[in-house]
Amino acid sequence: MSDIFLDGAFPLGFPWQTFDPFLFCVHHDDAYPRGNAEMGIDRALLGGRELGSDFVVKDGFRMYHGERVPGFPQHPHRGFETVTLARRGVIDHSDSLGAAARFGRGDAQWMTAGKGIVHSEMFPLLDRDGPNPVELFQIWLNLPSEDKLAEPHFTMLWGEEIPVVGSGEAGARAEIRVVAGELEGARAPAPPPRSWASKPGNDVAIFTIKLDPGARVRLPPARVEAVGRTLYFFSGGSVRVAGRLLEQHCGLRLQPSEAVELEAGPDGCELLMLQGRPIGQPVAQYGPFVMNTRAQIEQAMADYRRTRFGGWPWPANDPVHPRERGRFAKHLDGHVEER
Repeated sequence: MSDIFLDGAFPLGFPWQTFDPFLFCVHHDDAYPRGNAEMGIDRALLGGRELGSDFVVKDGFRMYHGERVPGFPQHPHRGFETVTLARRGVIDHSDSLGAAARFGRGDAQWMTAGKGIVHSEMFPLLDRDGPNPVELFQIWLNLPSEDKLAEPHFTMLWGEEIPVVGSGEAGARAEIRVVAGELEGARAPAPPPRSWASKPGNDVAIFTIKLDPGARVRLPPARVEAVGRTLYFFSGGSVRVAGRLLEQHCGLRLQPSEAVELEAGPDGCELLMLQGRPIGQPVAQYGPFVMNTRAQIEQAMADYRRTRFGGWPWPANDPVHPRERGRFAKHLDGHVEER
């Protein structure tokens, strides 16, 4: 049997280190306080912050680029996809093509930026009487050169539609949510049509793994040998990965052709797995634009200055939906899903 660990463990920074076809992964986990009338944070709690560019944890939370409501006001993307996994709290999405959504508490949003889109992702604090924790992953998945200028696409993967594969007894249970890919016959909802994940031979998988204290689970080998597989241990006191004890949060690159056994320590643990066949093309990146060459980056910047990727149809750069609005999605074709 070959060594299952391709490299040594690496620390989890902000963002986390990723590998082709993934470009970026960040774990946002913010202990926001009660909200005010604007679904933001009382000004008295914001002293000393560099509003509009606040990435330093203070009082348990960041404001990111928000000045009243935490989050990310309007900003452009081209040439890749964003996958946002909302674990706690809610996210309000609005974009330049008129799509909008409120999602959270287990939902995922998958957006193909393609030839260009502008969107905002705000974290409205709906509870005026108690805390408003927000926890999410945002993952950037690259597009191959032939799809970098695809039409933008917006997909919601509602939490109740994301399959969960479970094993073990109550109190020592393992649960894997299959956001992308397939596990033990459980197939994730379809990704956007031009996604690298839409081609079965690329074996893209995104799993979140939750293990109760002492729980065990076996991840089978990848279906395609020529893929990258990275496991991120981000919550809990310890975990054994193929017999190797990890007592600090870290990432591991794994041999995809080998099954891997996971066993939680006495506090339980959580992990994220990202897997996919590398695209293997040059990457040129400038902020929110990811292309193959510097000339393409310059063209993206020129196109954005000229067209604003459709303009901005919302009354503010940081729009939030009404407090009483439930989970919903308004798609690019105008149809609305209510949840």
